Amino acid sequence: MTRMIAFTGLVLLGILAAASGIWAALLLLYAGPQNSGLNTALAVAAAVMSLLTLASLFIRRWRWRMLTAHFAMFGLLLAWWATLAPSNDREWQPDLARLAHATIDGDRVTVHNIRNVDYRSEFDYTLAWYDKSFDLRKLEGVDLVAVYWMGPAIAHIFVSFAFTGGDHLAISIEARKEKGEGYSTLKGFFRQYELYYVVADERDVIRLRTNYRQDPPEDVYVYRMRGSVDNGRRLFTAYINKINDLNRSPEFYNTLTTNCTTNIWVHSKVNPEHPPFSWKILASGYVPQYLHETGKLDTRLPFAELQRSAYVNPQAKSADGAPDFSQRIRTPSGSTKP
Repeated sequence: MTRMIAFTGLVLLGILAAASGIWAALLLLYAGPQNSGLNTALAVAAAVMSLLTLASLFIRRWRWRMLTAHFAMFGLLLAWWATLAPSNDREWQPDLARLAHATIDGDRVTVHNIRNVDYRSEFDYTLAWYDKSFDLRKLEGVDLVAVYWMGPAIAHIFVSFAFTGGDHLAISIEARKEKGEGYSTLKGFFRQYELYYVVADERDVIRLRTNYRQDPPEDVYVYRMRGSVDNGRRLFTAYINKINDLNRSPEFYNTLTTNCTTNIWVHSKVNPEHPPFSWKILASGYVPQYLHETGKLDTRLPFAELQRSAYVNPQAKSADGAPDFSQRIRTPSGSTKP
């Protein structure tokens, strides 16, 4: 029994050492000194130390010395990681440079810095921003937009609020990138991106994905959510409050916990009928299917048929920069994704 307990303890220590070593190596690689060679060297050193620590578990004389050194390293890195602070003052990519914010006067909400980029290609565009007032009493629906580029399990999810008269305001929760910075899923775990709410015209955020992103191409689906208008108003207000909060107090984006889908779910909690948490929220490509299963999308159609009808790439390519883009992408084209 004593040997079994000792063996179990060593196994647990080994798992903890391996997990903390992987975390330490990735932290140094993605968040270490701004020198790729030094980052790599430090990450390799942390990985080697972790391997030596694992090996020392079989050598009683070195076991506790190596474990002490390993976890001291991990503790120091954890303390340093905790000091990383988000900021609104960096040299941002031009299309992410402005923060949206809103002023609220009763039912009238004026949103400032709505983005409406005019694209010639994905990376060649003319920036444009505008302000617009929305009357909450005229909100008539909420659409869920799902964007796929790498199979059925992964999607970028965002919402668009529909108002009487054909106005639509899209809000996409993304990682805010600095000039010359690309997106990395792993980097997103290590406090390397600020959380950013792209508040935009649909001709911007939908057309970018249907008409201009080609490497890889993206498929876009627009679903009308089911629920009361009051639910939509509360959701819109929750988004606006968060947008204003981020102007005052920036936050970090996190690939797993603070991303495009988890934040939508958090905002939906303002409504009593919000769906319970599901693994399909983390496997974001299945969010539309999950919402169909929970009655938040049109259940008169099987999901496969509803998905085919929600595909908007043909209409978006035809509409391109037309002023009535939002109306045209919601008009059935008669074609579906193969």
